[in-house]
Amino acid sequence: MRVVVALGGNALLRRGQALTAANQRANVRVAAGALAEIARKHDLIISHGNGPQVGLLALQSAAFKNVEDYPLDVLGAETEGMIGYIIEQELANELPDSDIATLLTQIEVAANDPAFQAPSKPIGPLYTKSEAERLAATHGWAVAPDGSGYRRVVPSPRPRRIFEISVIELLVNKGVIVICAGGGGIPVVVREDGSMIGVEAVVDKDRASALLACELKADAFLMLTDVAAVWDRWGEPGARAIHHAAPGAIRAMSFDPGSMAPKVEAACNFAEAIGGIVGIGALNDAAAILRGEAGTTIAIGAEGISFHGTEPT
Repeated sequence: MRVVVALGGNALLRRGQALTAANQRANVRVAAGALAEIARKHDLIISHGNGPQVGLLALQSAAFKNVEDYPLDVLGAETEGMIGYIIEQELANELPDSDIATLLTQIEVAANDPAFQAPSKPIGPLYTKSEAERLAATHGWAVAPDGSGYRRVVPSPRPRRIFEISVIELLVNKGVIVICAGGGGIPVVVREDGSMIGVEAVVDKDRASALLACELKADAFLMLTDVAAVWDRWGEPGARAIHHAAPGAIRAMSFDPGSMAPKVEAACNFAEAIGGIVGIGALNDAAAILRGEAGTTIAIGAEGISFHGTEPT
């Protein structure tokens, strides 16, 4: 099978961990072990998030006063190289006989996407409310609540096209494990003369990964995160973990717009467009999620909604 895996932030940095290279490498080492089991049996394409990392680079850039701040598209490219390098190296340690490549990936967005007028994508570390307000005033940032704190938020336009898709396809067809579309890819717009230019934004990783899976006509699309499954009424009494779901059934449910809703949207878009299966769940359960034994599976052939330990409804 051809399997696209989108690694969530927990593959690189668990909530509350310091943004150190050592922490990120230790987490990627765990991810590489989980992914190696899939790569031994299937064609594997990997994407990943970059929210904490691109935010850290933006902070470092802002702290250096001798030059203008680096734009987010350039910082996004830096994170693709940095994170891709760590994933590639740790995966090679698990699979020494495999060919692995990290590819900088440009993704087209619309210049008039309404997201540019409504920043919503959290990046960087958590701040207290007072810290966030001070940084917003100093740097002209938009900030918003995120869990127990506040984070900087930036525009997150919808991905429209992956410019390097033919190169990715070529590599996959040659048996190469490809790491691409990292952090949602480098956001660019096409100008009237046909040339490209980067823009100040961060594309949602799950939406970009779903587009990648669609354009590659993948058989399966996994979104690996820090929760075991998609939950109905997460955090409330009587919450239940969804096991299998049809796209139409799970679309009718309500999820947190800042975390699970984009994943469910991306999952449904892929399942409806390609007919492949989608799995959402914990990184350590990657192989079991692909087999439909763990996590949440969304597929056209599913019957309604079933919860772990119950029959379909």
